[in-house]
Amino acid sequence: MSDLRACLAGATVHLPERWVTMTEREAQIAAASSGFTPPPGLITQLTGVEGVHLSGDDEQASDLAVRAARKLLAEQGVQPADIDLMIFAAASQDMIEPATSHIVADKLSLTCPVFDVKNACNSVLNAMEITQALIASGRYRTVLITCGEAPSVSAQLRVPDASAFARSLPAYGFSDAGAALLLTAEESAGHLPPRGILGCRFAADSAAWPSATVLHGGIASLRRRTGPEATASFRMDSVRMRDSLRALGRTHLHRALGELGLGFDDFAFIAVHQVALADLDELCGPDIGVPRDKLLVTLPRHGNVASASLPLQLARALETGRANPGDLVALIGLAAGSSAGLLALRL
Repeated sequence: MSDLRACLAGATVHLPERWVTMTEREAQIAAASSGFTPPPGLITQLTGVEGVHLSGDDEQASDLAVRAARKLLAEQGVQPADIDLMIFAAASQDMIEPATSHIVADKLSLTCPVFDVKNACNSVLNAMEITQALIASGRYRTVLITCGEAPSVSAQLRVPDASAFARSLPAYGFSDAGAALLLTAEESAGHLPPRGILGCRFAADSAAWPSATVLHGGIASLRRRTGPEATASFRMDSVRMRDSLRALGRTHLHRALGELGLGFDDFAFIAVHQVALADLDELCGPDIGVPRDKLLVTLPRHGNVASASLPLQLARALETGRANPGDLVALIGLAAGSSAGLLALRL
């Protein structure tokens, strides 16, 4: 018996050099607003984010993805002609049309098929799920997943009052990043522990979609143009969004582990999408029970980098020896929409 799986050949991230502290971010909000000044330290107090990476004014999501992908391909000695399929997976996009994957492919001189995957902060996790299915089918053998996230652009700096500030507050922890994963087909003998993606499970509470929105960039914004700030800025009902994701976490994660025949203690390293430190406390609490010592917390220094969050943690774990060849790792995604996912991967 043999099993064809998508195995991780490499993972890289690119973080823009410009790093802005939350104190500086608060000053930007105060300068842009008419008479409103954010309470000092409140953003860090509520999110745990100490600073964020900001891309340049002329940088697109595709540029961030390309920077990470070029680094990965150079490290792995892979040429553009070696890539069978490229997927761009991100909440961000350069424009409505065409798919950002084509822009990334052109900048990387790729000639393979490409397409986009978008599911908010679970975009990369869904792309990995799709990659496993396509590799298992024998359709592709070398797949490059790229990710370019520039969510900081959606943070509204000009706010009229405390209520508007509260609706926009989660966006002030948004940080920009690029990421890339290279997955290749590997056939494992039945008597050896299989490498690669062992399984993944997703669940959704789609009724929660109005809780976190950015209207700009979709058909809705073209039909409801009432000024740039009304459509281009991130808005969140934090209570509704957190309630939805906490419910998904409690019900879905243990069921997913049970279906895969695994428990949290089986993993050497666990990456979890990071939005606020309080959310990590919830995940590590008694209701869900993710072991805190298996996490690598990137949020304070690097902020919420949307769907680049899991690749960032995975790349850092590989660089620091927190995750090594043969280790079993879990990637746990939580995203607006809302959705939750768990992917088990043996390195």
